[in-house]
Amino acid sequence: MSVEKSIIKVMSYNVQVGITTDKPHHYVLHSWKHLIPHTFRLTNLDRIADLLHDYDIVGLQEIDAGSIRSNFINLAEFLAERAGFPFWYHQVNRNLGQFAQHASGMLSRYQPDEITDIRLPGIIPGRRAIMARYGEAESALTIFVLHLALSKRARLSQLDYISDFVNDSAHAILMGDLNCVADSDEMALLFKKTRLRPSDVECHTFPSWRPHQPIDHILVTEELDVLDVKALNNAYSDHLPIVMDVALPKGLHLKEVQQKTDAYKVRV
Repeated sequence: MSVEKSIIKVMSYNVQVGITTDKPHHYVLHSWKHLIPHTFRLTNLDRIADLLHDYDIVGLQEIDAGSIRSNFINLAEFLAERAGFPFWYHQVNRNLGQFAQHASGMLSRYQPDEITDIRLPGIIPGRRAIMARYGEAESALTIFVLHLALSKRARLSQLDYISDFVNDSAHAILMGDLNCVADSDEMALLFKKTRLRPSDVECHTFPSWRPHQPIDHILVTEELDVLDVKALNNAYSDHLPIVMDVALPKGLHLKEVQQKTDAYKVRV
């Protein structure tokens, strides 16, 4: 049985590989957790899964696809299982073998018709975007999940590149840790080249213990109606999750399924 919904709840969350950070010095004291496993990681990820449970589509940044540091557990799969998502997908951005599988991910309560890995330009190779398409033609919705580079030059190049994919989408939601604020040159370029629009609410997401930088974003094309947007207050990562309720246009419905399926195509 399937249920059609015209309002969806989406989240973007940089989970920092399941590491809690609520003080600046934790970057030094907890740095070893980026390299080797620790027992509290899965407990913290369970807490994150509790947050995800109320959302329909979630974009994840800074996960691990299964290596020593995560006890060889794919964190996208782990969070999907714990939060009850029938669809999950991970994208490895930097493959360091058994030592680290740096990745992004997407969890969904709907069946995407197609998922595409987009290789982003950059001086240091490896950055990618996830593009998930739901539906066909003018009734299609495309979700983009990104984690942009730290350098402004690379971000400009990456957003310029992704703009063409956004413009090929009938309706689009772009989310992720973009490492820049809404009034930056990078975002100005994105808004100029696409139908994506800035949010009416500035959500401060970083650092989680004293958020003052709005560098995590959920952006929608102009045909989509934003009902609510905010950052959730917790200390499960060094970022806060950003969430949004989106009303879909008439005729655009996503079908929620009650059981797992692998009925989608992945392209690279």
